[in-house]
Amino acid sequence: MVQSGVRGKGARPHVRQAGELGWDDSLYDQHDDGVQEGGGRRGGGRGSGAGSKGHPRRRRRVLRWSATVLAVVILGTAGAGYLYYQHLNNNIKKDDLNIGDAKDRATAPKPNAAGQTPLNILLIGSDARDSKENQELGGAKDTFGGAPRADVQMLLHLSADRTNMSVVSMPRDTLLPLPKCTDPVTEHVFQATTSLAMTNDSLGRGGPGCTVATWEKLTDIHIDHFIMVDFAGVVSMADAIGGVPVCVDKNIYSHTASGHGSGLKLEKGTTYVKGKQALQWLRTRYGFEDGSDIARTKAQHQYMGAMVRQLRENATLGNPNKLRMLAETATQALTVDKGLGSVTKLYDLSNELKKVPANRITLTTMPYEYAGARVVPKPGDAEQLFRLVREDISLDGKGTKKKTTTEPTTAPTDSDDKIAVQVQNGTRTSTLAPVSGRAGTVAQFLGEKGFTEARADSSTLLSEEKSLIRYPSADLKGDAQRVAKVLGIPASSVQQSTDVSGVTLVVGSDWRAGTAYKGPKEDNRTPTSANILNGAAEECMKVDPNYTW
Repeated sequence: MVQSGVRGKGARPHVRQAGELGWDDSLYDQHDDGVQEGGGRRGGGRGSGAGSKGHPRRRRRVLRWSATVLAVVILGTAGAGYLYYQHLNNNIKKDDLNIGDAKDRATAPKPNAAGQTPLNILLIGSDARDSKENQELGGAKDTFGGAPRADVQMLLHLSADRTNMSVVSMPRDTLLPLPKCTDPVTEHVFQATTSLAMTNDSLGRGGPGCTVATWEKLTDIHIDHFIMVDFAGVVSMADAIGGVPVCVDKNIYSHTASGHGSGLKLEKGTTYVKGKQALQWLRTRYGFEDGSDIARTKAQHQYMGAMVRQLRENATLGNPNKLRMLAETATQALTVDKGLGSVTKLYDLSNELKKVPANRITLTTMPYEYAGARVVPKPGDAEQLFRLVREDISLDGKGTKKKTTTEPTTAPTDSDDKIAVQVQNGTRTSTLAPVSGRAGTVAQFLGEKGFTEARADSSTLLSEEKSLIRYPSADLKGDAQRVAKVLGIPASSVQQSTDVSGVTLVVGSDWRAGTAYKGPKEDNRTPTSANILNGAAEECMKVDPNYTW
């Protein structure tokens, strides 16, 4: 069975310790649209061998919490000699890192000139109801033992030179094609989805290694480790640290007449939340800003930043008993990949993470656009964010913009005259009509360059801000890179995509005339749509006036 997992500058007129919880006695999950959860929980948990097809007609409102347990474990326990006791190693649960197909896996970055490499860790929050304690915290009794979901997914990127850290969250309702995954325990094969599915379903397809595979396929970012924590882990860690300071700009009570809401009840200002109240903060949607899932992600980011600051302030105190409690609690709460499955390795990782000052931690959300009630990665902006992480460029705009990693080049499978290239016209914009015959012009130019199998697709008119070269699978990556090199198109504009069947050049609005590509210089700024938050910021969440008391 898979073990499950996790994910303010304003006025402060009042600070208090968490006391009376003040929430609806029921902690049962509900649908985001306000309907009490019933059946329909998907099967296929670890050991079941069952598949995971499509979306349930009714989905419960599931926990969204910050994956701050990483900072808790690593920052809170670093340097304590008792960490090396073997029983702490035995506390840590382990699972396979990546259970997807080899063709979907991202290439590890090459070291920079100083021999340093970046580090990427996927933080996963699971909603599993696989224990009595998790059941009581998560509710939804009819889903006990069902397939868990990865309802918090945050990629933590530590720069090669250890000067900065980037965190990229993915909304739980993101629709993606899920890769083929093989359960390492049952050997059951979950075939790649033929339609879009919610990314949080990936955890139920063989374990956290499938969530890692999903991220690598989408972002082409090599992931070194994962850390996963469950409902009970969130509560126990908040208790062990003595509470996390959070702030609201008005009194808040996340509760509706029909019984919706997390039950969070706080007074205006800063409160140190712990236990179930910390869980309520991290799952609150109704009451924060516009009541969207994105507002909830913002609250989780603020919680994460506050916890990191709290640990840095308190974890170095000469209190062996407190540090021992943190170590015991943290190691019992964790599920990690086998490469990170010892206290020694966590300790080594802690020394790396502690090098980054809080004001160089940048928290972001994957740029998205709505697709009905769900979201999909926002074309252009999402890829821009992923590229910056891949190329180890800091998201806060500070420091050098020089690439510290080199994009690996894959050898083409054929000579230029045998590489089939489909050329599409993507020159249409919101204000300009497409350039007639543009695909044919560029296809002819490719032919003159030796790509005699280049053909224009006159049936397709797209709208792309930048010219792109897409390829469907890893075996064609070298061919796509070869076309880009000949045309002078940046390597970052070569992307894997399941929307094409072969190497496909999309002539964008940056190449509306001429045969020589003269696209704009690469922009290394973080997209504003990524909802940037600095790790040192102490902000108060804005409360919806309809949820004050």
